[in-house]
Amino acid sequence: MNPVSGHGEGEALSCNLFFDRVGEVSATLNSDGFSWKLPESNNELEVCLSSCLQVKLSSKFQKEITFPEIYAAELMNWGLIHNSMLPSAGGFLLGSNSEMFRFVVHWYKKSKTKPSLWVQMAYTFGHKDLGTCETWVNRIHCYLNSDIQRPKGLLVFVHPTSGKRNGCRTWESVASIFGRARVRTRLIVTQRAGHAFDVMKSISDRELISYDGVVAVGGDGFFNEILNGLLSSRHKAPYPPSPAEVLHSLDNGSNRCPVKREFFINGHTGDYAYVSEDHTPDHALLHHNEDSDPLLHSSDAIRPNSVDFDRDNMFSFPNPWFRFGIIPSGSTDAIVISTTGTRDPITSALQIVLGKRKCLDIAQVVRWKASASSKEEPSVHYAASFAGYGFYGDVVKESEKCRWMGPARYDYAGTKVFMKNRSYQAEVAFLDVQESRVFPGPNCIQDSGEGINLSKNPKLICQVNCPICIDARPPPQVPSIHSSFKLSSHHGENSRWLRSKGRFISVGAAIISCRNERAPDGVVVDAHLADGFLHLILIKDCPRPLYLWHLIHLARKGADPLDFDFVEHHKTTAFTFISSGEESVWNLDGELFQAHQLSAQVFRGLISLFASGPDV
Repeated sequence: MNPVSGHGEGEALSCNLFFDRVGEVSATLNSDGFSWKLPESNNELEVCLSSCLQVKLSSKFQKEITFPEIYAAELMNWGLIHNSMLPSAGGFLLGSNSEMFRFVVHWYKKSKTKPSLWVQMAYTFGHKDLGTCETWVNRIHCYLNSDIQRPKGLLVFVHPTSGKRNGCRTWESVASIFGRARVRTRLIVTQRAGHAFDVMKSISDRELISYDGVVAVGGDGFFNEILNGLLSSRHKAPYPPSPAEVLHSLDNGSNRCPVKREFFINGHTGDYAYVSEDHTPDHALLHHNEDSDPLLHSSDAIRPNSVDFDRDNMFSFPNPWFRFGIIPSGSTDAIVISTTGTRDPITSALQIVLGKRKCLDIAQVVRWKASASSKEEPSVHYAASFAGYGFYGDVVKESEKCRWMGPARYDYAGTKVFMKNRSYQAEVAFLDVQESRVFPGPNCIQDSGEGINLSKNPKLICQVNCPICIDARPPPQVPSIHSSFKLSSHHGENSRWLRSKGRFISVGAAIISCRNERAPDGVVVDAHLADGFLHLILIKDCPRPLYLWHLIHLARKGADPLDFDFVEHHKTTAFTFISSGEESVWNLDGELFQAHQLSAQVFRGLISLFASGPDV
């Protein structure tokens, strides 16, 4: 067996190794990946036999693995390497087994039938010399560690009773992936409702900055709890206009909408502004970052002084390097399915350790005072997938009474709520935007340059390398606590506030498609992960059979649940809501939220997920 060549860190590494169940191979490791082939021979019989066996080898074993596919290399003890009948320098190995030192290369491949499903793979190699195996393992990890996208440390929350009460088992099924990839994890198994929220809200910036991200092992509601715990104290942005302000302006027929806003940027408070319908303020806004507000635009806005930086408050959003991860263990797992294309813990874990990145829009939802005399302060909440009132809220509220049923509680609660056939009086105002707007492609974040016109692609599905979603830029070598993504806004001089008033069975706002097993195409099939839009869906009061027909369309792949006369679908960046009479409750990512008056706005690409997008 030839010795190892290429000991320099930047040099290619090559030598003969024994590939388990294949035989002796000539292996090479360089910056592109790990490859191997059968050793060359001068014997004509061996050359002929080798050519035949190369065909069989190629059909059963991949002969090259690139580093984006490799997530770990692991040194093993002395043990058996199973050989097959392949020619070697010394003749033929007739299926005998040999004992030697071994190492394993762990990688993934996509399923042939389901491209979004990632399958774990492991190839075992052996050598008589322990030092040779150690050299190969260390060199592979050297290449893997040079990828700054891959996380080194993660904070992991496990919801033990999520879904079918298998949160801990789900984590145990993927924990070895993180161990092999040498990702340091701090594990917290939650003990009560709100535990993860309290930890994330109270965690110090100095501790938080030591992690590359936070992972939720649970469902959509559990992820929402972690998201709100982190954003509640670290996302500083002005509120959207209140329902009373918008409706008062519309009632007066004025194109000026008075918006009382308090700005929170690095601890500074801001000013008041009167904003016209084209969103041009009367005067420059103080301490306001124009990139952070999807409703206002001012070229004269004064940015906060970076000199005024408090070292105890150095972590805020948007953040260019911190990411969220979800390992599905819930009842619906719509966020995971919409962002990875599958509901598989292994796929999610692999995308996390490989450092995949996908930007995600987040909706800020503000509950306002129920009356002018109320002493209640505005309450802010965040949603990543869906905000629903009426039917959607009633189902979640009813399902909370029978959590012991597991995921089946949603079918039971949905049937019970449907039979009651309730509708609610409400008034909804929304910011109308131009759907034919040209969106930038993946390599063109600014508005200049060519893009994709939605009027020509009305059903462009969000997927890997989506040309509509905001680009997921890699983090800097050293995390920058002052840098942020440019959060694009889609309003302009053609934007205007419209309203819809009446009785509604449901009011919903989809931030993403919300694909799940009950709705394979999602609530809105062409909703995107990071395009800066909400999809407002108003289901007006209608006979029960018609609403049932709508729900059947929602559950059918390829059907259009929005193609009904009693369904309004509006693409918007913000909306307001006021209820009257009997009230329902809001459902934010599966979490209940009581609100008589509510405003919502979307922040484009506010957070990043460990995900690659659905592969459709």
